[in-house]
Amino acid sequence: MTDEAGRPRRAGGRAGNKIRAGSAAVDQMPWRLPVNPDRPVEPLDVEGVQAIHRTAMRILSDIGIEFLNPDAVAILERAGCKVSGENVRMGEDFVMEMLGHAPESFTITPRNPDRELIIGGKHMVFVNVSSPPNSWDMERGKRSGDFETFKEFMKLTQYFNCIHIAGGYPVEPIDIHPSVRHLDCLYEKLTLTDKVVHAYSLGAERVEDVMEMTRLAGGLSQAEFDAKPRMYTNINSVSPLKHDYPMLDGAMRLAKRGQPVVVTPFTLAGAMAPVTMAGAVALSIAEALAAIALLQYINPGCPVVIGTFTSNVDMKSGAPAFGTPEYMRATQMTGQMARFYKLPLRSSGVCAANVPDGQAMWETSNSLWAAVQSGTNMVYHAAGWLEGGLIASPEKFIMDCEVLQMIQRYFEEATFATREEDLAFEAIKEVGAGGHYFGCQHTQERYQTAFYAPMASDWRNYEAWEQDGAVWTHERAHRIYKQIMAEFEPPAMNGDHREELARFVAKRKQEGGAPTDF
Repeated sequence: MTDEAGRPRRAGGRAGNKIRAGSAAVDQMPWRLPVNPDRPVEPLDVEGVQAIHRTAMRILSDIGIEFLNPDAVAILERAGCKVSGENVRMGEDFVMEMLGHAPESFTITPRNPDRELIIGGKHMVFVNVSSPPNSWDMERGKRSGDFETFKEFMKLTQYFNCIHIAGGYPVEPIDIHPSVRHLDCLYEKLTLTDKVVHAYSLGAERVEDVMEMTRLAGGLSQAEFDAKPRMYTNINSVSPLKHDYPMLDGAMRLAKRGQPVVVTPFTLAGAMAPVTMAGAVALSIAEALAAIALLQYINPGCPVVIGTFTSNVDMKSGAPAFGTPEYMRATQMTGQMARFYKLPLRSSGVCAANVPDGQAMWETSNSLWAAVQSGTNMVYHAAGWLEGGLIASPEKFIMDCEVLQMIQRYFEEATFATREEDLAFEAIKEVGAGGHYFGCQHTQERYQTAFYAPMASDWRNYEAWEQDGAVWTHERAHRIYKQIMAEFEPPAMNGDHREELARFVAKRKQEGGAPTDF
């Protein structure tokens, strides 16, 4: 991306209908759709892939999956599956026929079409942290989620070009009643960002409201909304071997209208899944394929993504562990299975650490690089996740975005190109033995863009760092977060669309919003 003079430019929180120049808080990389050029890491041989596939098919045909939604059960019974109460068993032929309808890739177009995403192939997009009940920052410590903090994370989501999707709530705003929470949250999400948004499948009203709000924010007719993907949902199985009522209901509603559904079993080895990675992955694959087969039967060709959230527990405490060697292998293995079934893949950038410290970053880096190695297309929780998903942190968000930018730079051809000018024979000849390359013409022509430029890292030596205040990484991240909050401006939005959106929210609030158990 270049400006009118052809110079590289950056983009940030002020993006409107176009993706324009950013701000002074962070000199970040421009908006892009990252493409992973590497061959995936494949720990399984051909027989290993077949073994997991056979086991998943045996689970589906011999044990079955509990579908806790009568409509889903009735649909699958009509499809010829074996039904006993809520238990549904399906044969391999049916499953593979249904998978044959699913697209290998698809696009999602939000209200700003310049933010359109490709999900699948070698493309890789990053999603903000989603669903923690708590937040933590250096000033206020750990606290329950609230609406103002939710909006802060929405601003960070919009600001950073390496974040492509405004996924679930970065923190749950418990100061808003559950019946109308989705209305307030989606209004802010659709006005503070112009990126792809997500609906929680937690009841028909919430899903239908979010689809309608997305339509209104984009100024779309019903036919235009239904004609192509505009937003999506993510559903989780209730491992082991169950899919619950509301998530299936939401998934089926979106599938009928051609909107994408990500199916992500939450399989923790040693707790809700076998203690072995092969067994845990096989269970996860079976649970995911069961829901995907249902959705393809309902609307053949509707966009779907298979997700992996297979990790292990700490066998001493029972607590979930993330970014472990087992997590990395499970992600790589699921990537192989996703390619076998020709489905896009979702994984996550996760950790078990409680604060943005060294543990947080090595576990998250393990998770993110496992996503790269597995050929993941959509990375959930890519920035801001702590305490196994119970905390969202703005400092961690900034630190993770540094890693995401490094991954994007790693993908660039400049890091591995072998053209004549890259091989630099003439420069080597010019400098000769014992010289240095700082002043040679080859370096002078390239030094400004030759290497990744950090936004939060400090590469100075100890003495220079100490003299400048000895500021630790999370402290630098906190300063950046505060700068972004001070200068943020929302992206442009058509005034008529905003007014229609506001009228819809007011109307639905007057009607009572979504029913709750309270």
